[in-house]
Amino acid sequence: MYCPKCQTENADNTQVCQSCGSVLAIPSAQTIGPAKTSGLAIAALVCAIGSIFTCLLTAIPAIILGIVSLVKINNSAGQLKGKGMAVAGIAVPFAALPIIAILTAILMPALARTRQQAFRVVCRTNLSGLSKAMMIYEIDYGQYPTPEKWCDLLVENCDVSPQTFLCKGAPEGPCNYAINENIAKPGFSTQPDIVLMFETHPGWNQVGGPEILTTDNHQGDGCNVVFLDMHVEFVKARDIEYLKWKPD
Repeated sequence: MYCPKCQTENADNTQVCQSCGSVLAIPSAQTIGPAKTSGLAIAALVCAIGSIFTCLLTAIPAIILGIVSLVKINNSAGQLKGKGMAVAGIAVPFAALPIIAILTAILMPALARTRQQAFRVVCRTNLSGLSKAMMIYEIDYGQYPTPEKWCDLLVENCDVSPQTFLCKGAPEGPCNYAINENIAKPGFSTQPDIVLMFETHPGWNQVGGPEILTTDNHQGDGCNVVFLDMHVEFVKARDIEYLKWKPD
């Protein structure tokens, strides 16, 4: 824009000449053209809405874009619009905070239960693998592994991986399972509902009965048990007292 008095060129939309201080004519709205919606304001609104579905990951970009777009709109002399979207871009992330907190409070217990269910499945798979190894050992040697060395014998003779002895929900091993101390007693193999293997605290070559059984690996809900017929069952804590440990 040229100053009509001194003919000095000034920046567009300048109201006072930088050279002589004369008041310059302000272009009319018709000359400037219709106001455009700020792209930054649109981006701020999009990021703000996205923050609701991304646990506030896009909240900070939304707030920054909203503030910058507000400044640009206010300094545009009417050439930019979208102040409402810019304000929404700033406000929505703050409004979403309690919503995210409520959703988190609802979902976290469900996620924890799902995680525990996954641990149960892995533990059950491990015990199933160990029971099959016990059966193979019995077929090959005519008896179950010697109780005091059962872990070692399964590793040495049945190619059992050390990972198979670990329950995901338990403290680190080396083994989170034990075998029934009555395994070598006469008549033990005649009743399919007798306990063969069960969960216990970390150790190795562990042998015992209900006194070393634990439900801690699954938050006290129960534990996985292998019965003499080789089926694996998750026994709830309230039913553990009914387990059979030796022949009638």
